Amino acid sequence: MQKRGLLFYFNIYRKILAQDLKSKMSYRADFIISTIGMIFTNISGFISFWIIFKNFPSIKGWGYYEMLFLYGFSLIALTPVQCFFDNNWNLRNHVYSGDFIKYCFRPINIFFYYMSEVFDIKGLGQFVFGSLVLGYAWNNINLGISITIIIKLIISLITASLFMIAIMNLAASTCFWLLNSGYIMVMVFRFKDYAKYPATIFNSGFKFIFTFIIPIAFIAYYPSLVFLRPDDIPVLTWLSPLIGILFFYISYLVWMKGAKSYSGTGS
Repeated sequence: MQKRGLLFYFNIYRKILAQDLKSKMSYRADFIISTIGMIFTNISGFISFWIIFKNFPSIKGWGYYEMLFLYGFSLIALTPVQCFFDNNWNLRNHVYSGDFIKYCFRPINIFFYYMSEVFDIKGLGQFVFGSLVLGYAWNNINLGISITIIIKLIISLITASLFMIAIMNLAASTCFWLLNSGYIMVMVFRFKDYAKYPATIFNSGFKFIFTFIIPIAFIAYYPSLVFLRPDDIPVLTWLSPLIGILFFYISYLVWMKGAKSYSGTGS
């Protein structure tokens, strides 16, 4: 098989994305309603923070604007997994119905082909809302702006995104080996709600789980320490970019191993 370069996949993705967006725009009412629903969901999260901190000025040393920083940061970091990897939610149905077999015969990377088929545009609304929250918290914490800080922020957000993408890849890939794997996706996805909280507010057991078992602490907490606790940055924060890349690559290998071992429904 001819080796494909990044430019080839970029051009293919651009064409697939254009067609997917056209099909979604033909159902504008559904898109508008879904987007509004997502916005209100995020607003409710913002209000919950306001209610909590109206009664408690801080939680284990974390103030209102620092918590908002984590919240906004996590929303932005979660955007790529929703926009570009949302088709993981359909993987179980495709595998069990036998429809997944069609992805195995294309002369392109199976993982790329499958993920590129769906782009969840509603995730852009989450990105905008998260950016507003992060900007609001950033301004009130007086973090300042510089080229160095912007570069650190971009690297931190990409790193955080890699962790969530990897978590969902691994959860979705279980359907290649387990019959009742749907609950795994739901359970793992719900853990993302804890990503907006600092790991230090949990006991040692949950902190260990959220760092080394289901590493959601890397989605907001560890990357944010670069900005919120610059004088006390743990080693895991500095290592998170390398760990994130490795974790994503492992999830990709597991997903591909499952895809390559797929042999249809047998019917």
